[in-house]
Amino acid sequence: MKNLVVIIAAFYGMMSVILGAFGAHAFKKFLPLEKLASFEVGVRYQMYHAIVLLAIGLYFQFTNGLEKTVAWSMILGTLVFSGSIYLLAFADHWGVNLKWLGPITPLGGLGMIVGWAALMWIFIKK
Repeated sequence: MKNLVVIIAAFYGMMSVILGAFGAHAFKKFLPLEKLASFEVGVRYQMYHAIVLLAIGLYFQFTNGLEKTVAWSMILGTLVFSGSIYLLAFADHWGVNLKWLGPITPLGGLGMIVGWAALMWIFIKK
């Protein structure tokens, strides 16, 4: 599990830099400012959670369910939160109706919150 978490952390970090660069340069040529701002929120939260995943991947042994809950909540929460924001930012440009993703984004946020709450609980218990 440790290796998987740090690999996902590295992937999320790498993709944040790539997507952030495209957002700052290429995407601003055709995305409206409002969509670009949303896209940047997804990139920022993805990077924050990449850093946290790297830290917990190096620190935790993943021998208990609470440590696994932190990791999986943050991994899946980030994927759903940032992924849905990216898709929503491009929906109009692609000419597809992805409005159904709007209510999905907060579920990703909830996953991230659960991860942070579980992390806090681990530190309270120590």
